[in-house]
Amino acid sequence: MAHRAPSGRAPAAAPAPSRRLARRVLVLFTLSLSCSYLCYSLLCCCGGPAAPRARCAPARSAAAAKKLLQKSRPCGRPPPAEPPGSAAPARRPREPPAPPARGPPGQARPGAKRLPQAIVVGVKKGGTRAVLEFIRVHPDVRALGTEPHFFDRNYDRGLEWYRSLMPRTLDSQITVEKTPSYFVTKEAPRRIFNMSRDTKLIVVVRNPVTRAISDYTQTLSKKPDIPTFEGLSFRNRSLGLVDTSWNAIRIGMYAVHLESWLQYFPLSQIHFVSGEKLITDPAGEMGKVQDFLGIKRVITDKHFYFNKTKGFPCLKKSESSGLPRCLGKSKGRTHVQIDPEVIEQLRDFYRPYNIKFYETVGQDFRWE
Repeated sequence: MAHRAPSGRAPAAAPAPSRRLARRVLVLFTLSLSCSYLCYSLLCCCGGPAAPRARCAPARSAAAAKKLLQKSRPCGRPPPAEPPGSAAPARRPREPPAPPARGPPGQARPGAKRLPQAIVVGVKKGGTRAVLEFIRVHPDVRALGTEPHFFDRNYDRGLEWYRSLMPRTLDSQITVEKTPSYFVTKEAPRRIFNMSRDTKLIVVVRNPVTRAISDYTQTLSKKPDIPTFEGLSFRNRSLGLVDTSWNAIRIGMYAVHLESWLQYFPLSQIHFVSGEKLITDPAGEMGKVQDFLGIKRVITDKHFYFNKTKGFPCLKKSESSGLPRCLGKSKGRTHVQIDPEVIEQLRDFYRPYNIKFYETVGQDFRWE
């Protein structure tokens, strides 16, 4: 006879093992999915070896996205270093910052102030101003208009002060200055050599007697009460003793002054311009100057016309404008009348100096 269970509710059966396993798998799957999503989000935002680089800040609209892309930056790690021996990928070089605006579009930059590569060192009343004004027409030359007198009067101010006076030039241009008193300043050759042994020197020479009379004429216009030319030229005229302490006489002793320059500079670095030919053939003389400076012959006959009133050539167009331009009123003065016997005595005095000068420079200026 079968045994019956006692009356009343039967006890609940224990859950099957398969259900418990299913729940555990579901929990693990949920955790795995969450972790995968988190890792994917991090990789997409901050970048990884296999993920394209993205911007960190999300955009709510197209316009907002554009602004954020312009302002935000990638937050990824820097790329790993290339293994030894592998070729690095080509990278676009960083462009330098744009220079500040300097005038209207298309205008050339002003360049830099440089120490002069060429100096017109002399001589006074020889035609140095004409050479400077003529050479300034050349587009490859920039010249200081005033005489700085650095190597004779202002040397203690230093090279930086001297440089600050110079005009701005481009790399392709030559800086030039003129101070005629340098030629007769004993310290000038050494000082210029110490600045640059490659400096090119231009000397404009003229018949020393005519030069002395021109020098005296200029001084007389400023000091009408000075002694006569004859009185200043001689210590004893009857004996023919010339006063070489007078500056107007001393400057014309070119051979003496040249010796000081040749102690520091070879003749190949010194160019001599004939003051007389500068009047009769300005284009020819300036052509030689351009050759000496190593620049193209731009200044030609078309730049000059002869001014009969002044008695020397003028520019048909100047550096700053297309208008004709002659030198100032102080140029082309009528010389004072000098006794012909005085002139002859001075010619005799200068003759040996002139001959030595011709022989040294290898050029006959025909002043006799």
